[in-house]
Amino acid sequence: MTHIWVRAEQRPNEERVGLTPEGARTLIDAGFTVTVEESSVRAIPIDGYAAAGAKIAPENSWPEAPEEAIVFGLKELPEDGTPLPHRHIMFGHAFKGQHSGRALLERFKAGGGTLYDLEYLVDEDNRRVAAFGYWAGYAGAAVSLKAWAAQQQGGICPPVATYSGKDSLLDDLRADLQGATPSAIVIGALGRVGTGAADLCTALGLDPTRWDMAETASGGPFPEILAHDLFFNCIFARPGTPVFVPASALAESRRLTVIGDVACDPDSDYNPVPVYSEATSWAAPVTRVHNDPPLDVMAIDNLPSLLPVESSEDYAAQLLPTLRSLDAIESGVWGRAKATFEHHIRDA
Repeated sequence: MTHIWVRAEQRPNEERVGLTPEGARTLIDAGFTVTVEESSVRAIPIDGYAAAGAKIAPENSWPEAPEEAIVFGLKELPEDGTPLPHRHIMFGHAFKGQHSGRALLERFKAGGGTLYDLEYLVDEDNRRVAAFGYWAGYAGAAVSLKAWAAQQQGGICPPVATYSGKDSLLDDLRADLQGATPSAIVIGALGRVGTGAADLCTALGLDPTRWDMAETASGGPFPEILAHDLFFNCIFARPGTPVFVPASALAESRRLTVIGDVACDPDSDYNPVPVYSEATSWAAPVTRVHNDPPLDVMAIDNLPSLLPVESSEDYAAQLLPTLRSLDAIESGVWGRAKATFEHHIRDA
């Protein structure tokens, strides 16, 4: 019997979850055992899971889960260096040269566990079966626009917090912008992330420039980016990704004053926006990398949690058919994810 253990998220400002109560009921009806940890922050209350028939466990008790349980979370585990003996489903951020990811792989190697990275759950055509990308793009564009609005008042982007829904977010942005219509360029506009960023702009009456692979195939440089007020990077870093805004651009004449690095891979060897080196946070949404004229970089790496209910429900619906196939974990989507993990852990 397949046992899925949904852990509480331990990262600050993370209220999302990858399985809804309705999804838990579907899995239980199919013969799965589902355990859900209590959580002091999860956007979806625990009562719904209990009513669906899930077992309820104390918050953060996953290290004591039965050996056969598959621990399912979204964001990273506490960086305490302990070995990881379980099978884990989560975003590991460990397969693209991220420096922090090497430590995570070493923990799996020490414990004998396996990482089924959510970013690498792909179908036969190598397309991800589920992604938060749309809401990452939507929220990332929103925070970047808040940063631009703050610049117009001579300030810097204030802290951000969870919104009850996208209508509340849009109302807040309209108040910030006060009718202003800055220019924006979205790179990766044909993907989920870029679509979300462009949709946010459109909802506010902006008409962003939309670029994708065809427009960036030359490899750069890209002076057109510097001619916009805002640039949204929606391309995930990988070998061969062009550099969109090099460090040299800081000294060039430019209109650009805000970069929304929605993809957010600052510690990757393939970072396409190498003007900054650390992710930003909800408390400090941007880092100012140049003063005159200003250039702020927004690089929050859990953006969809700004809209936790909508993003959780969307993602969970996408992922549920794949979770349903966990009883065949050695094949299909799960087999491919395990092969990816084994390829990378050999070098850990």
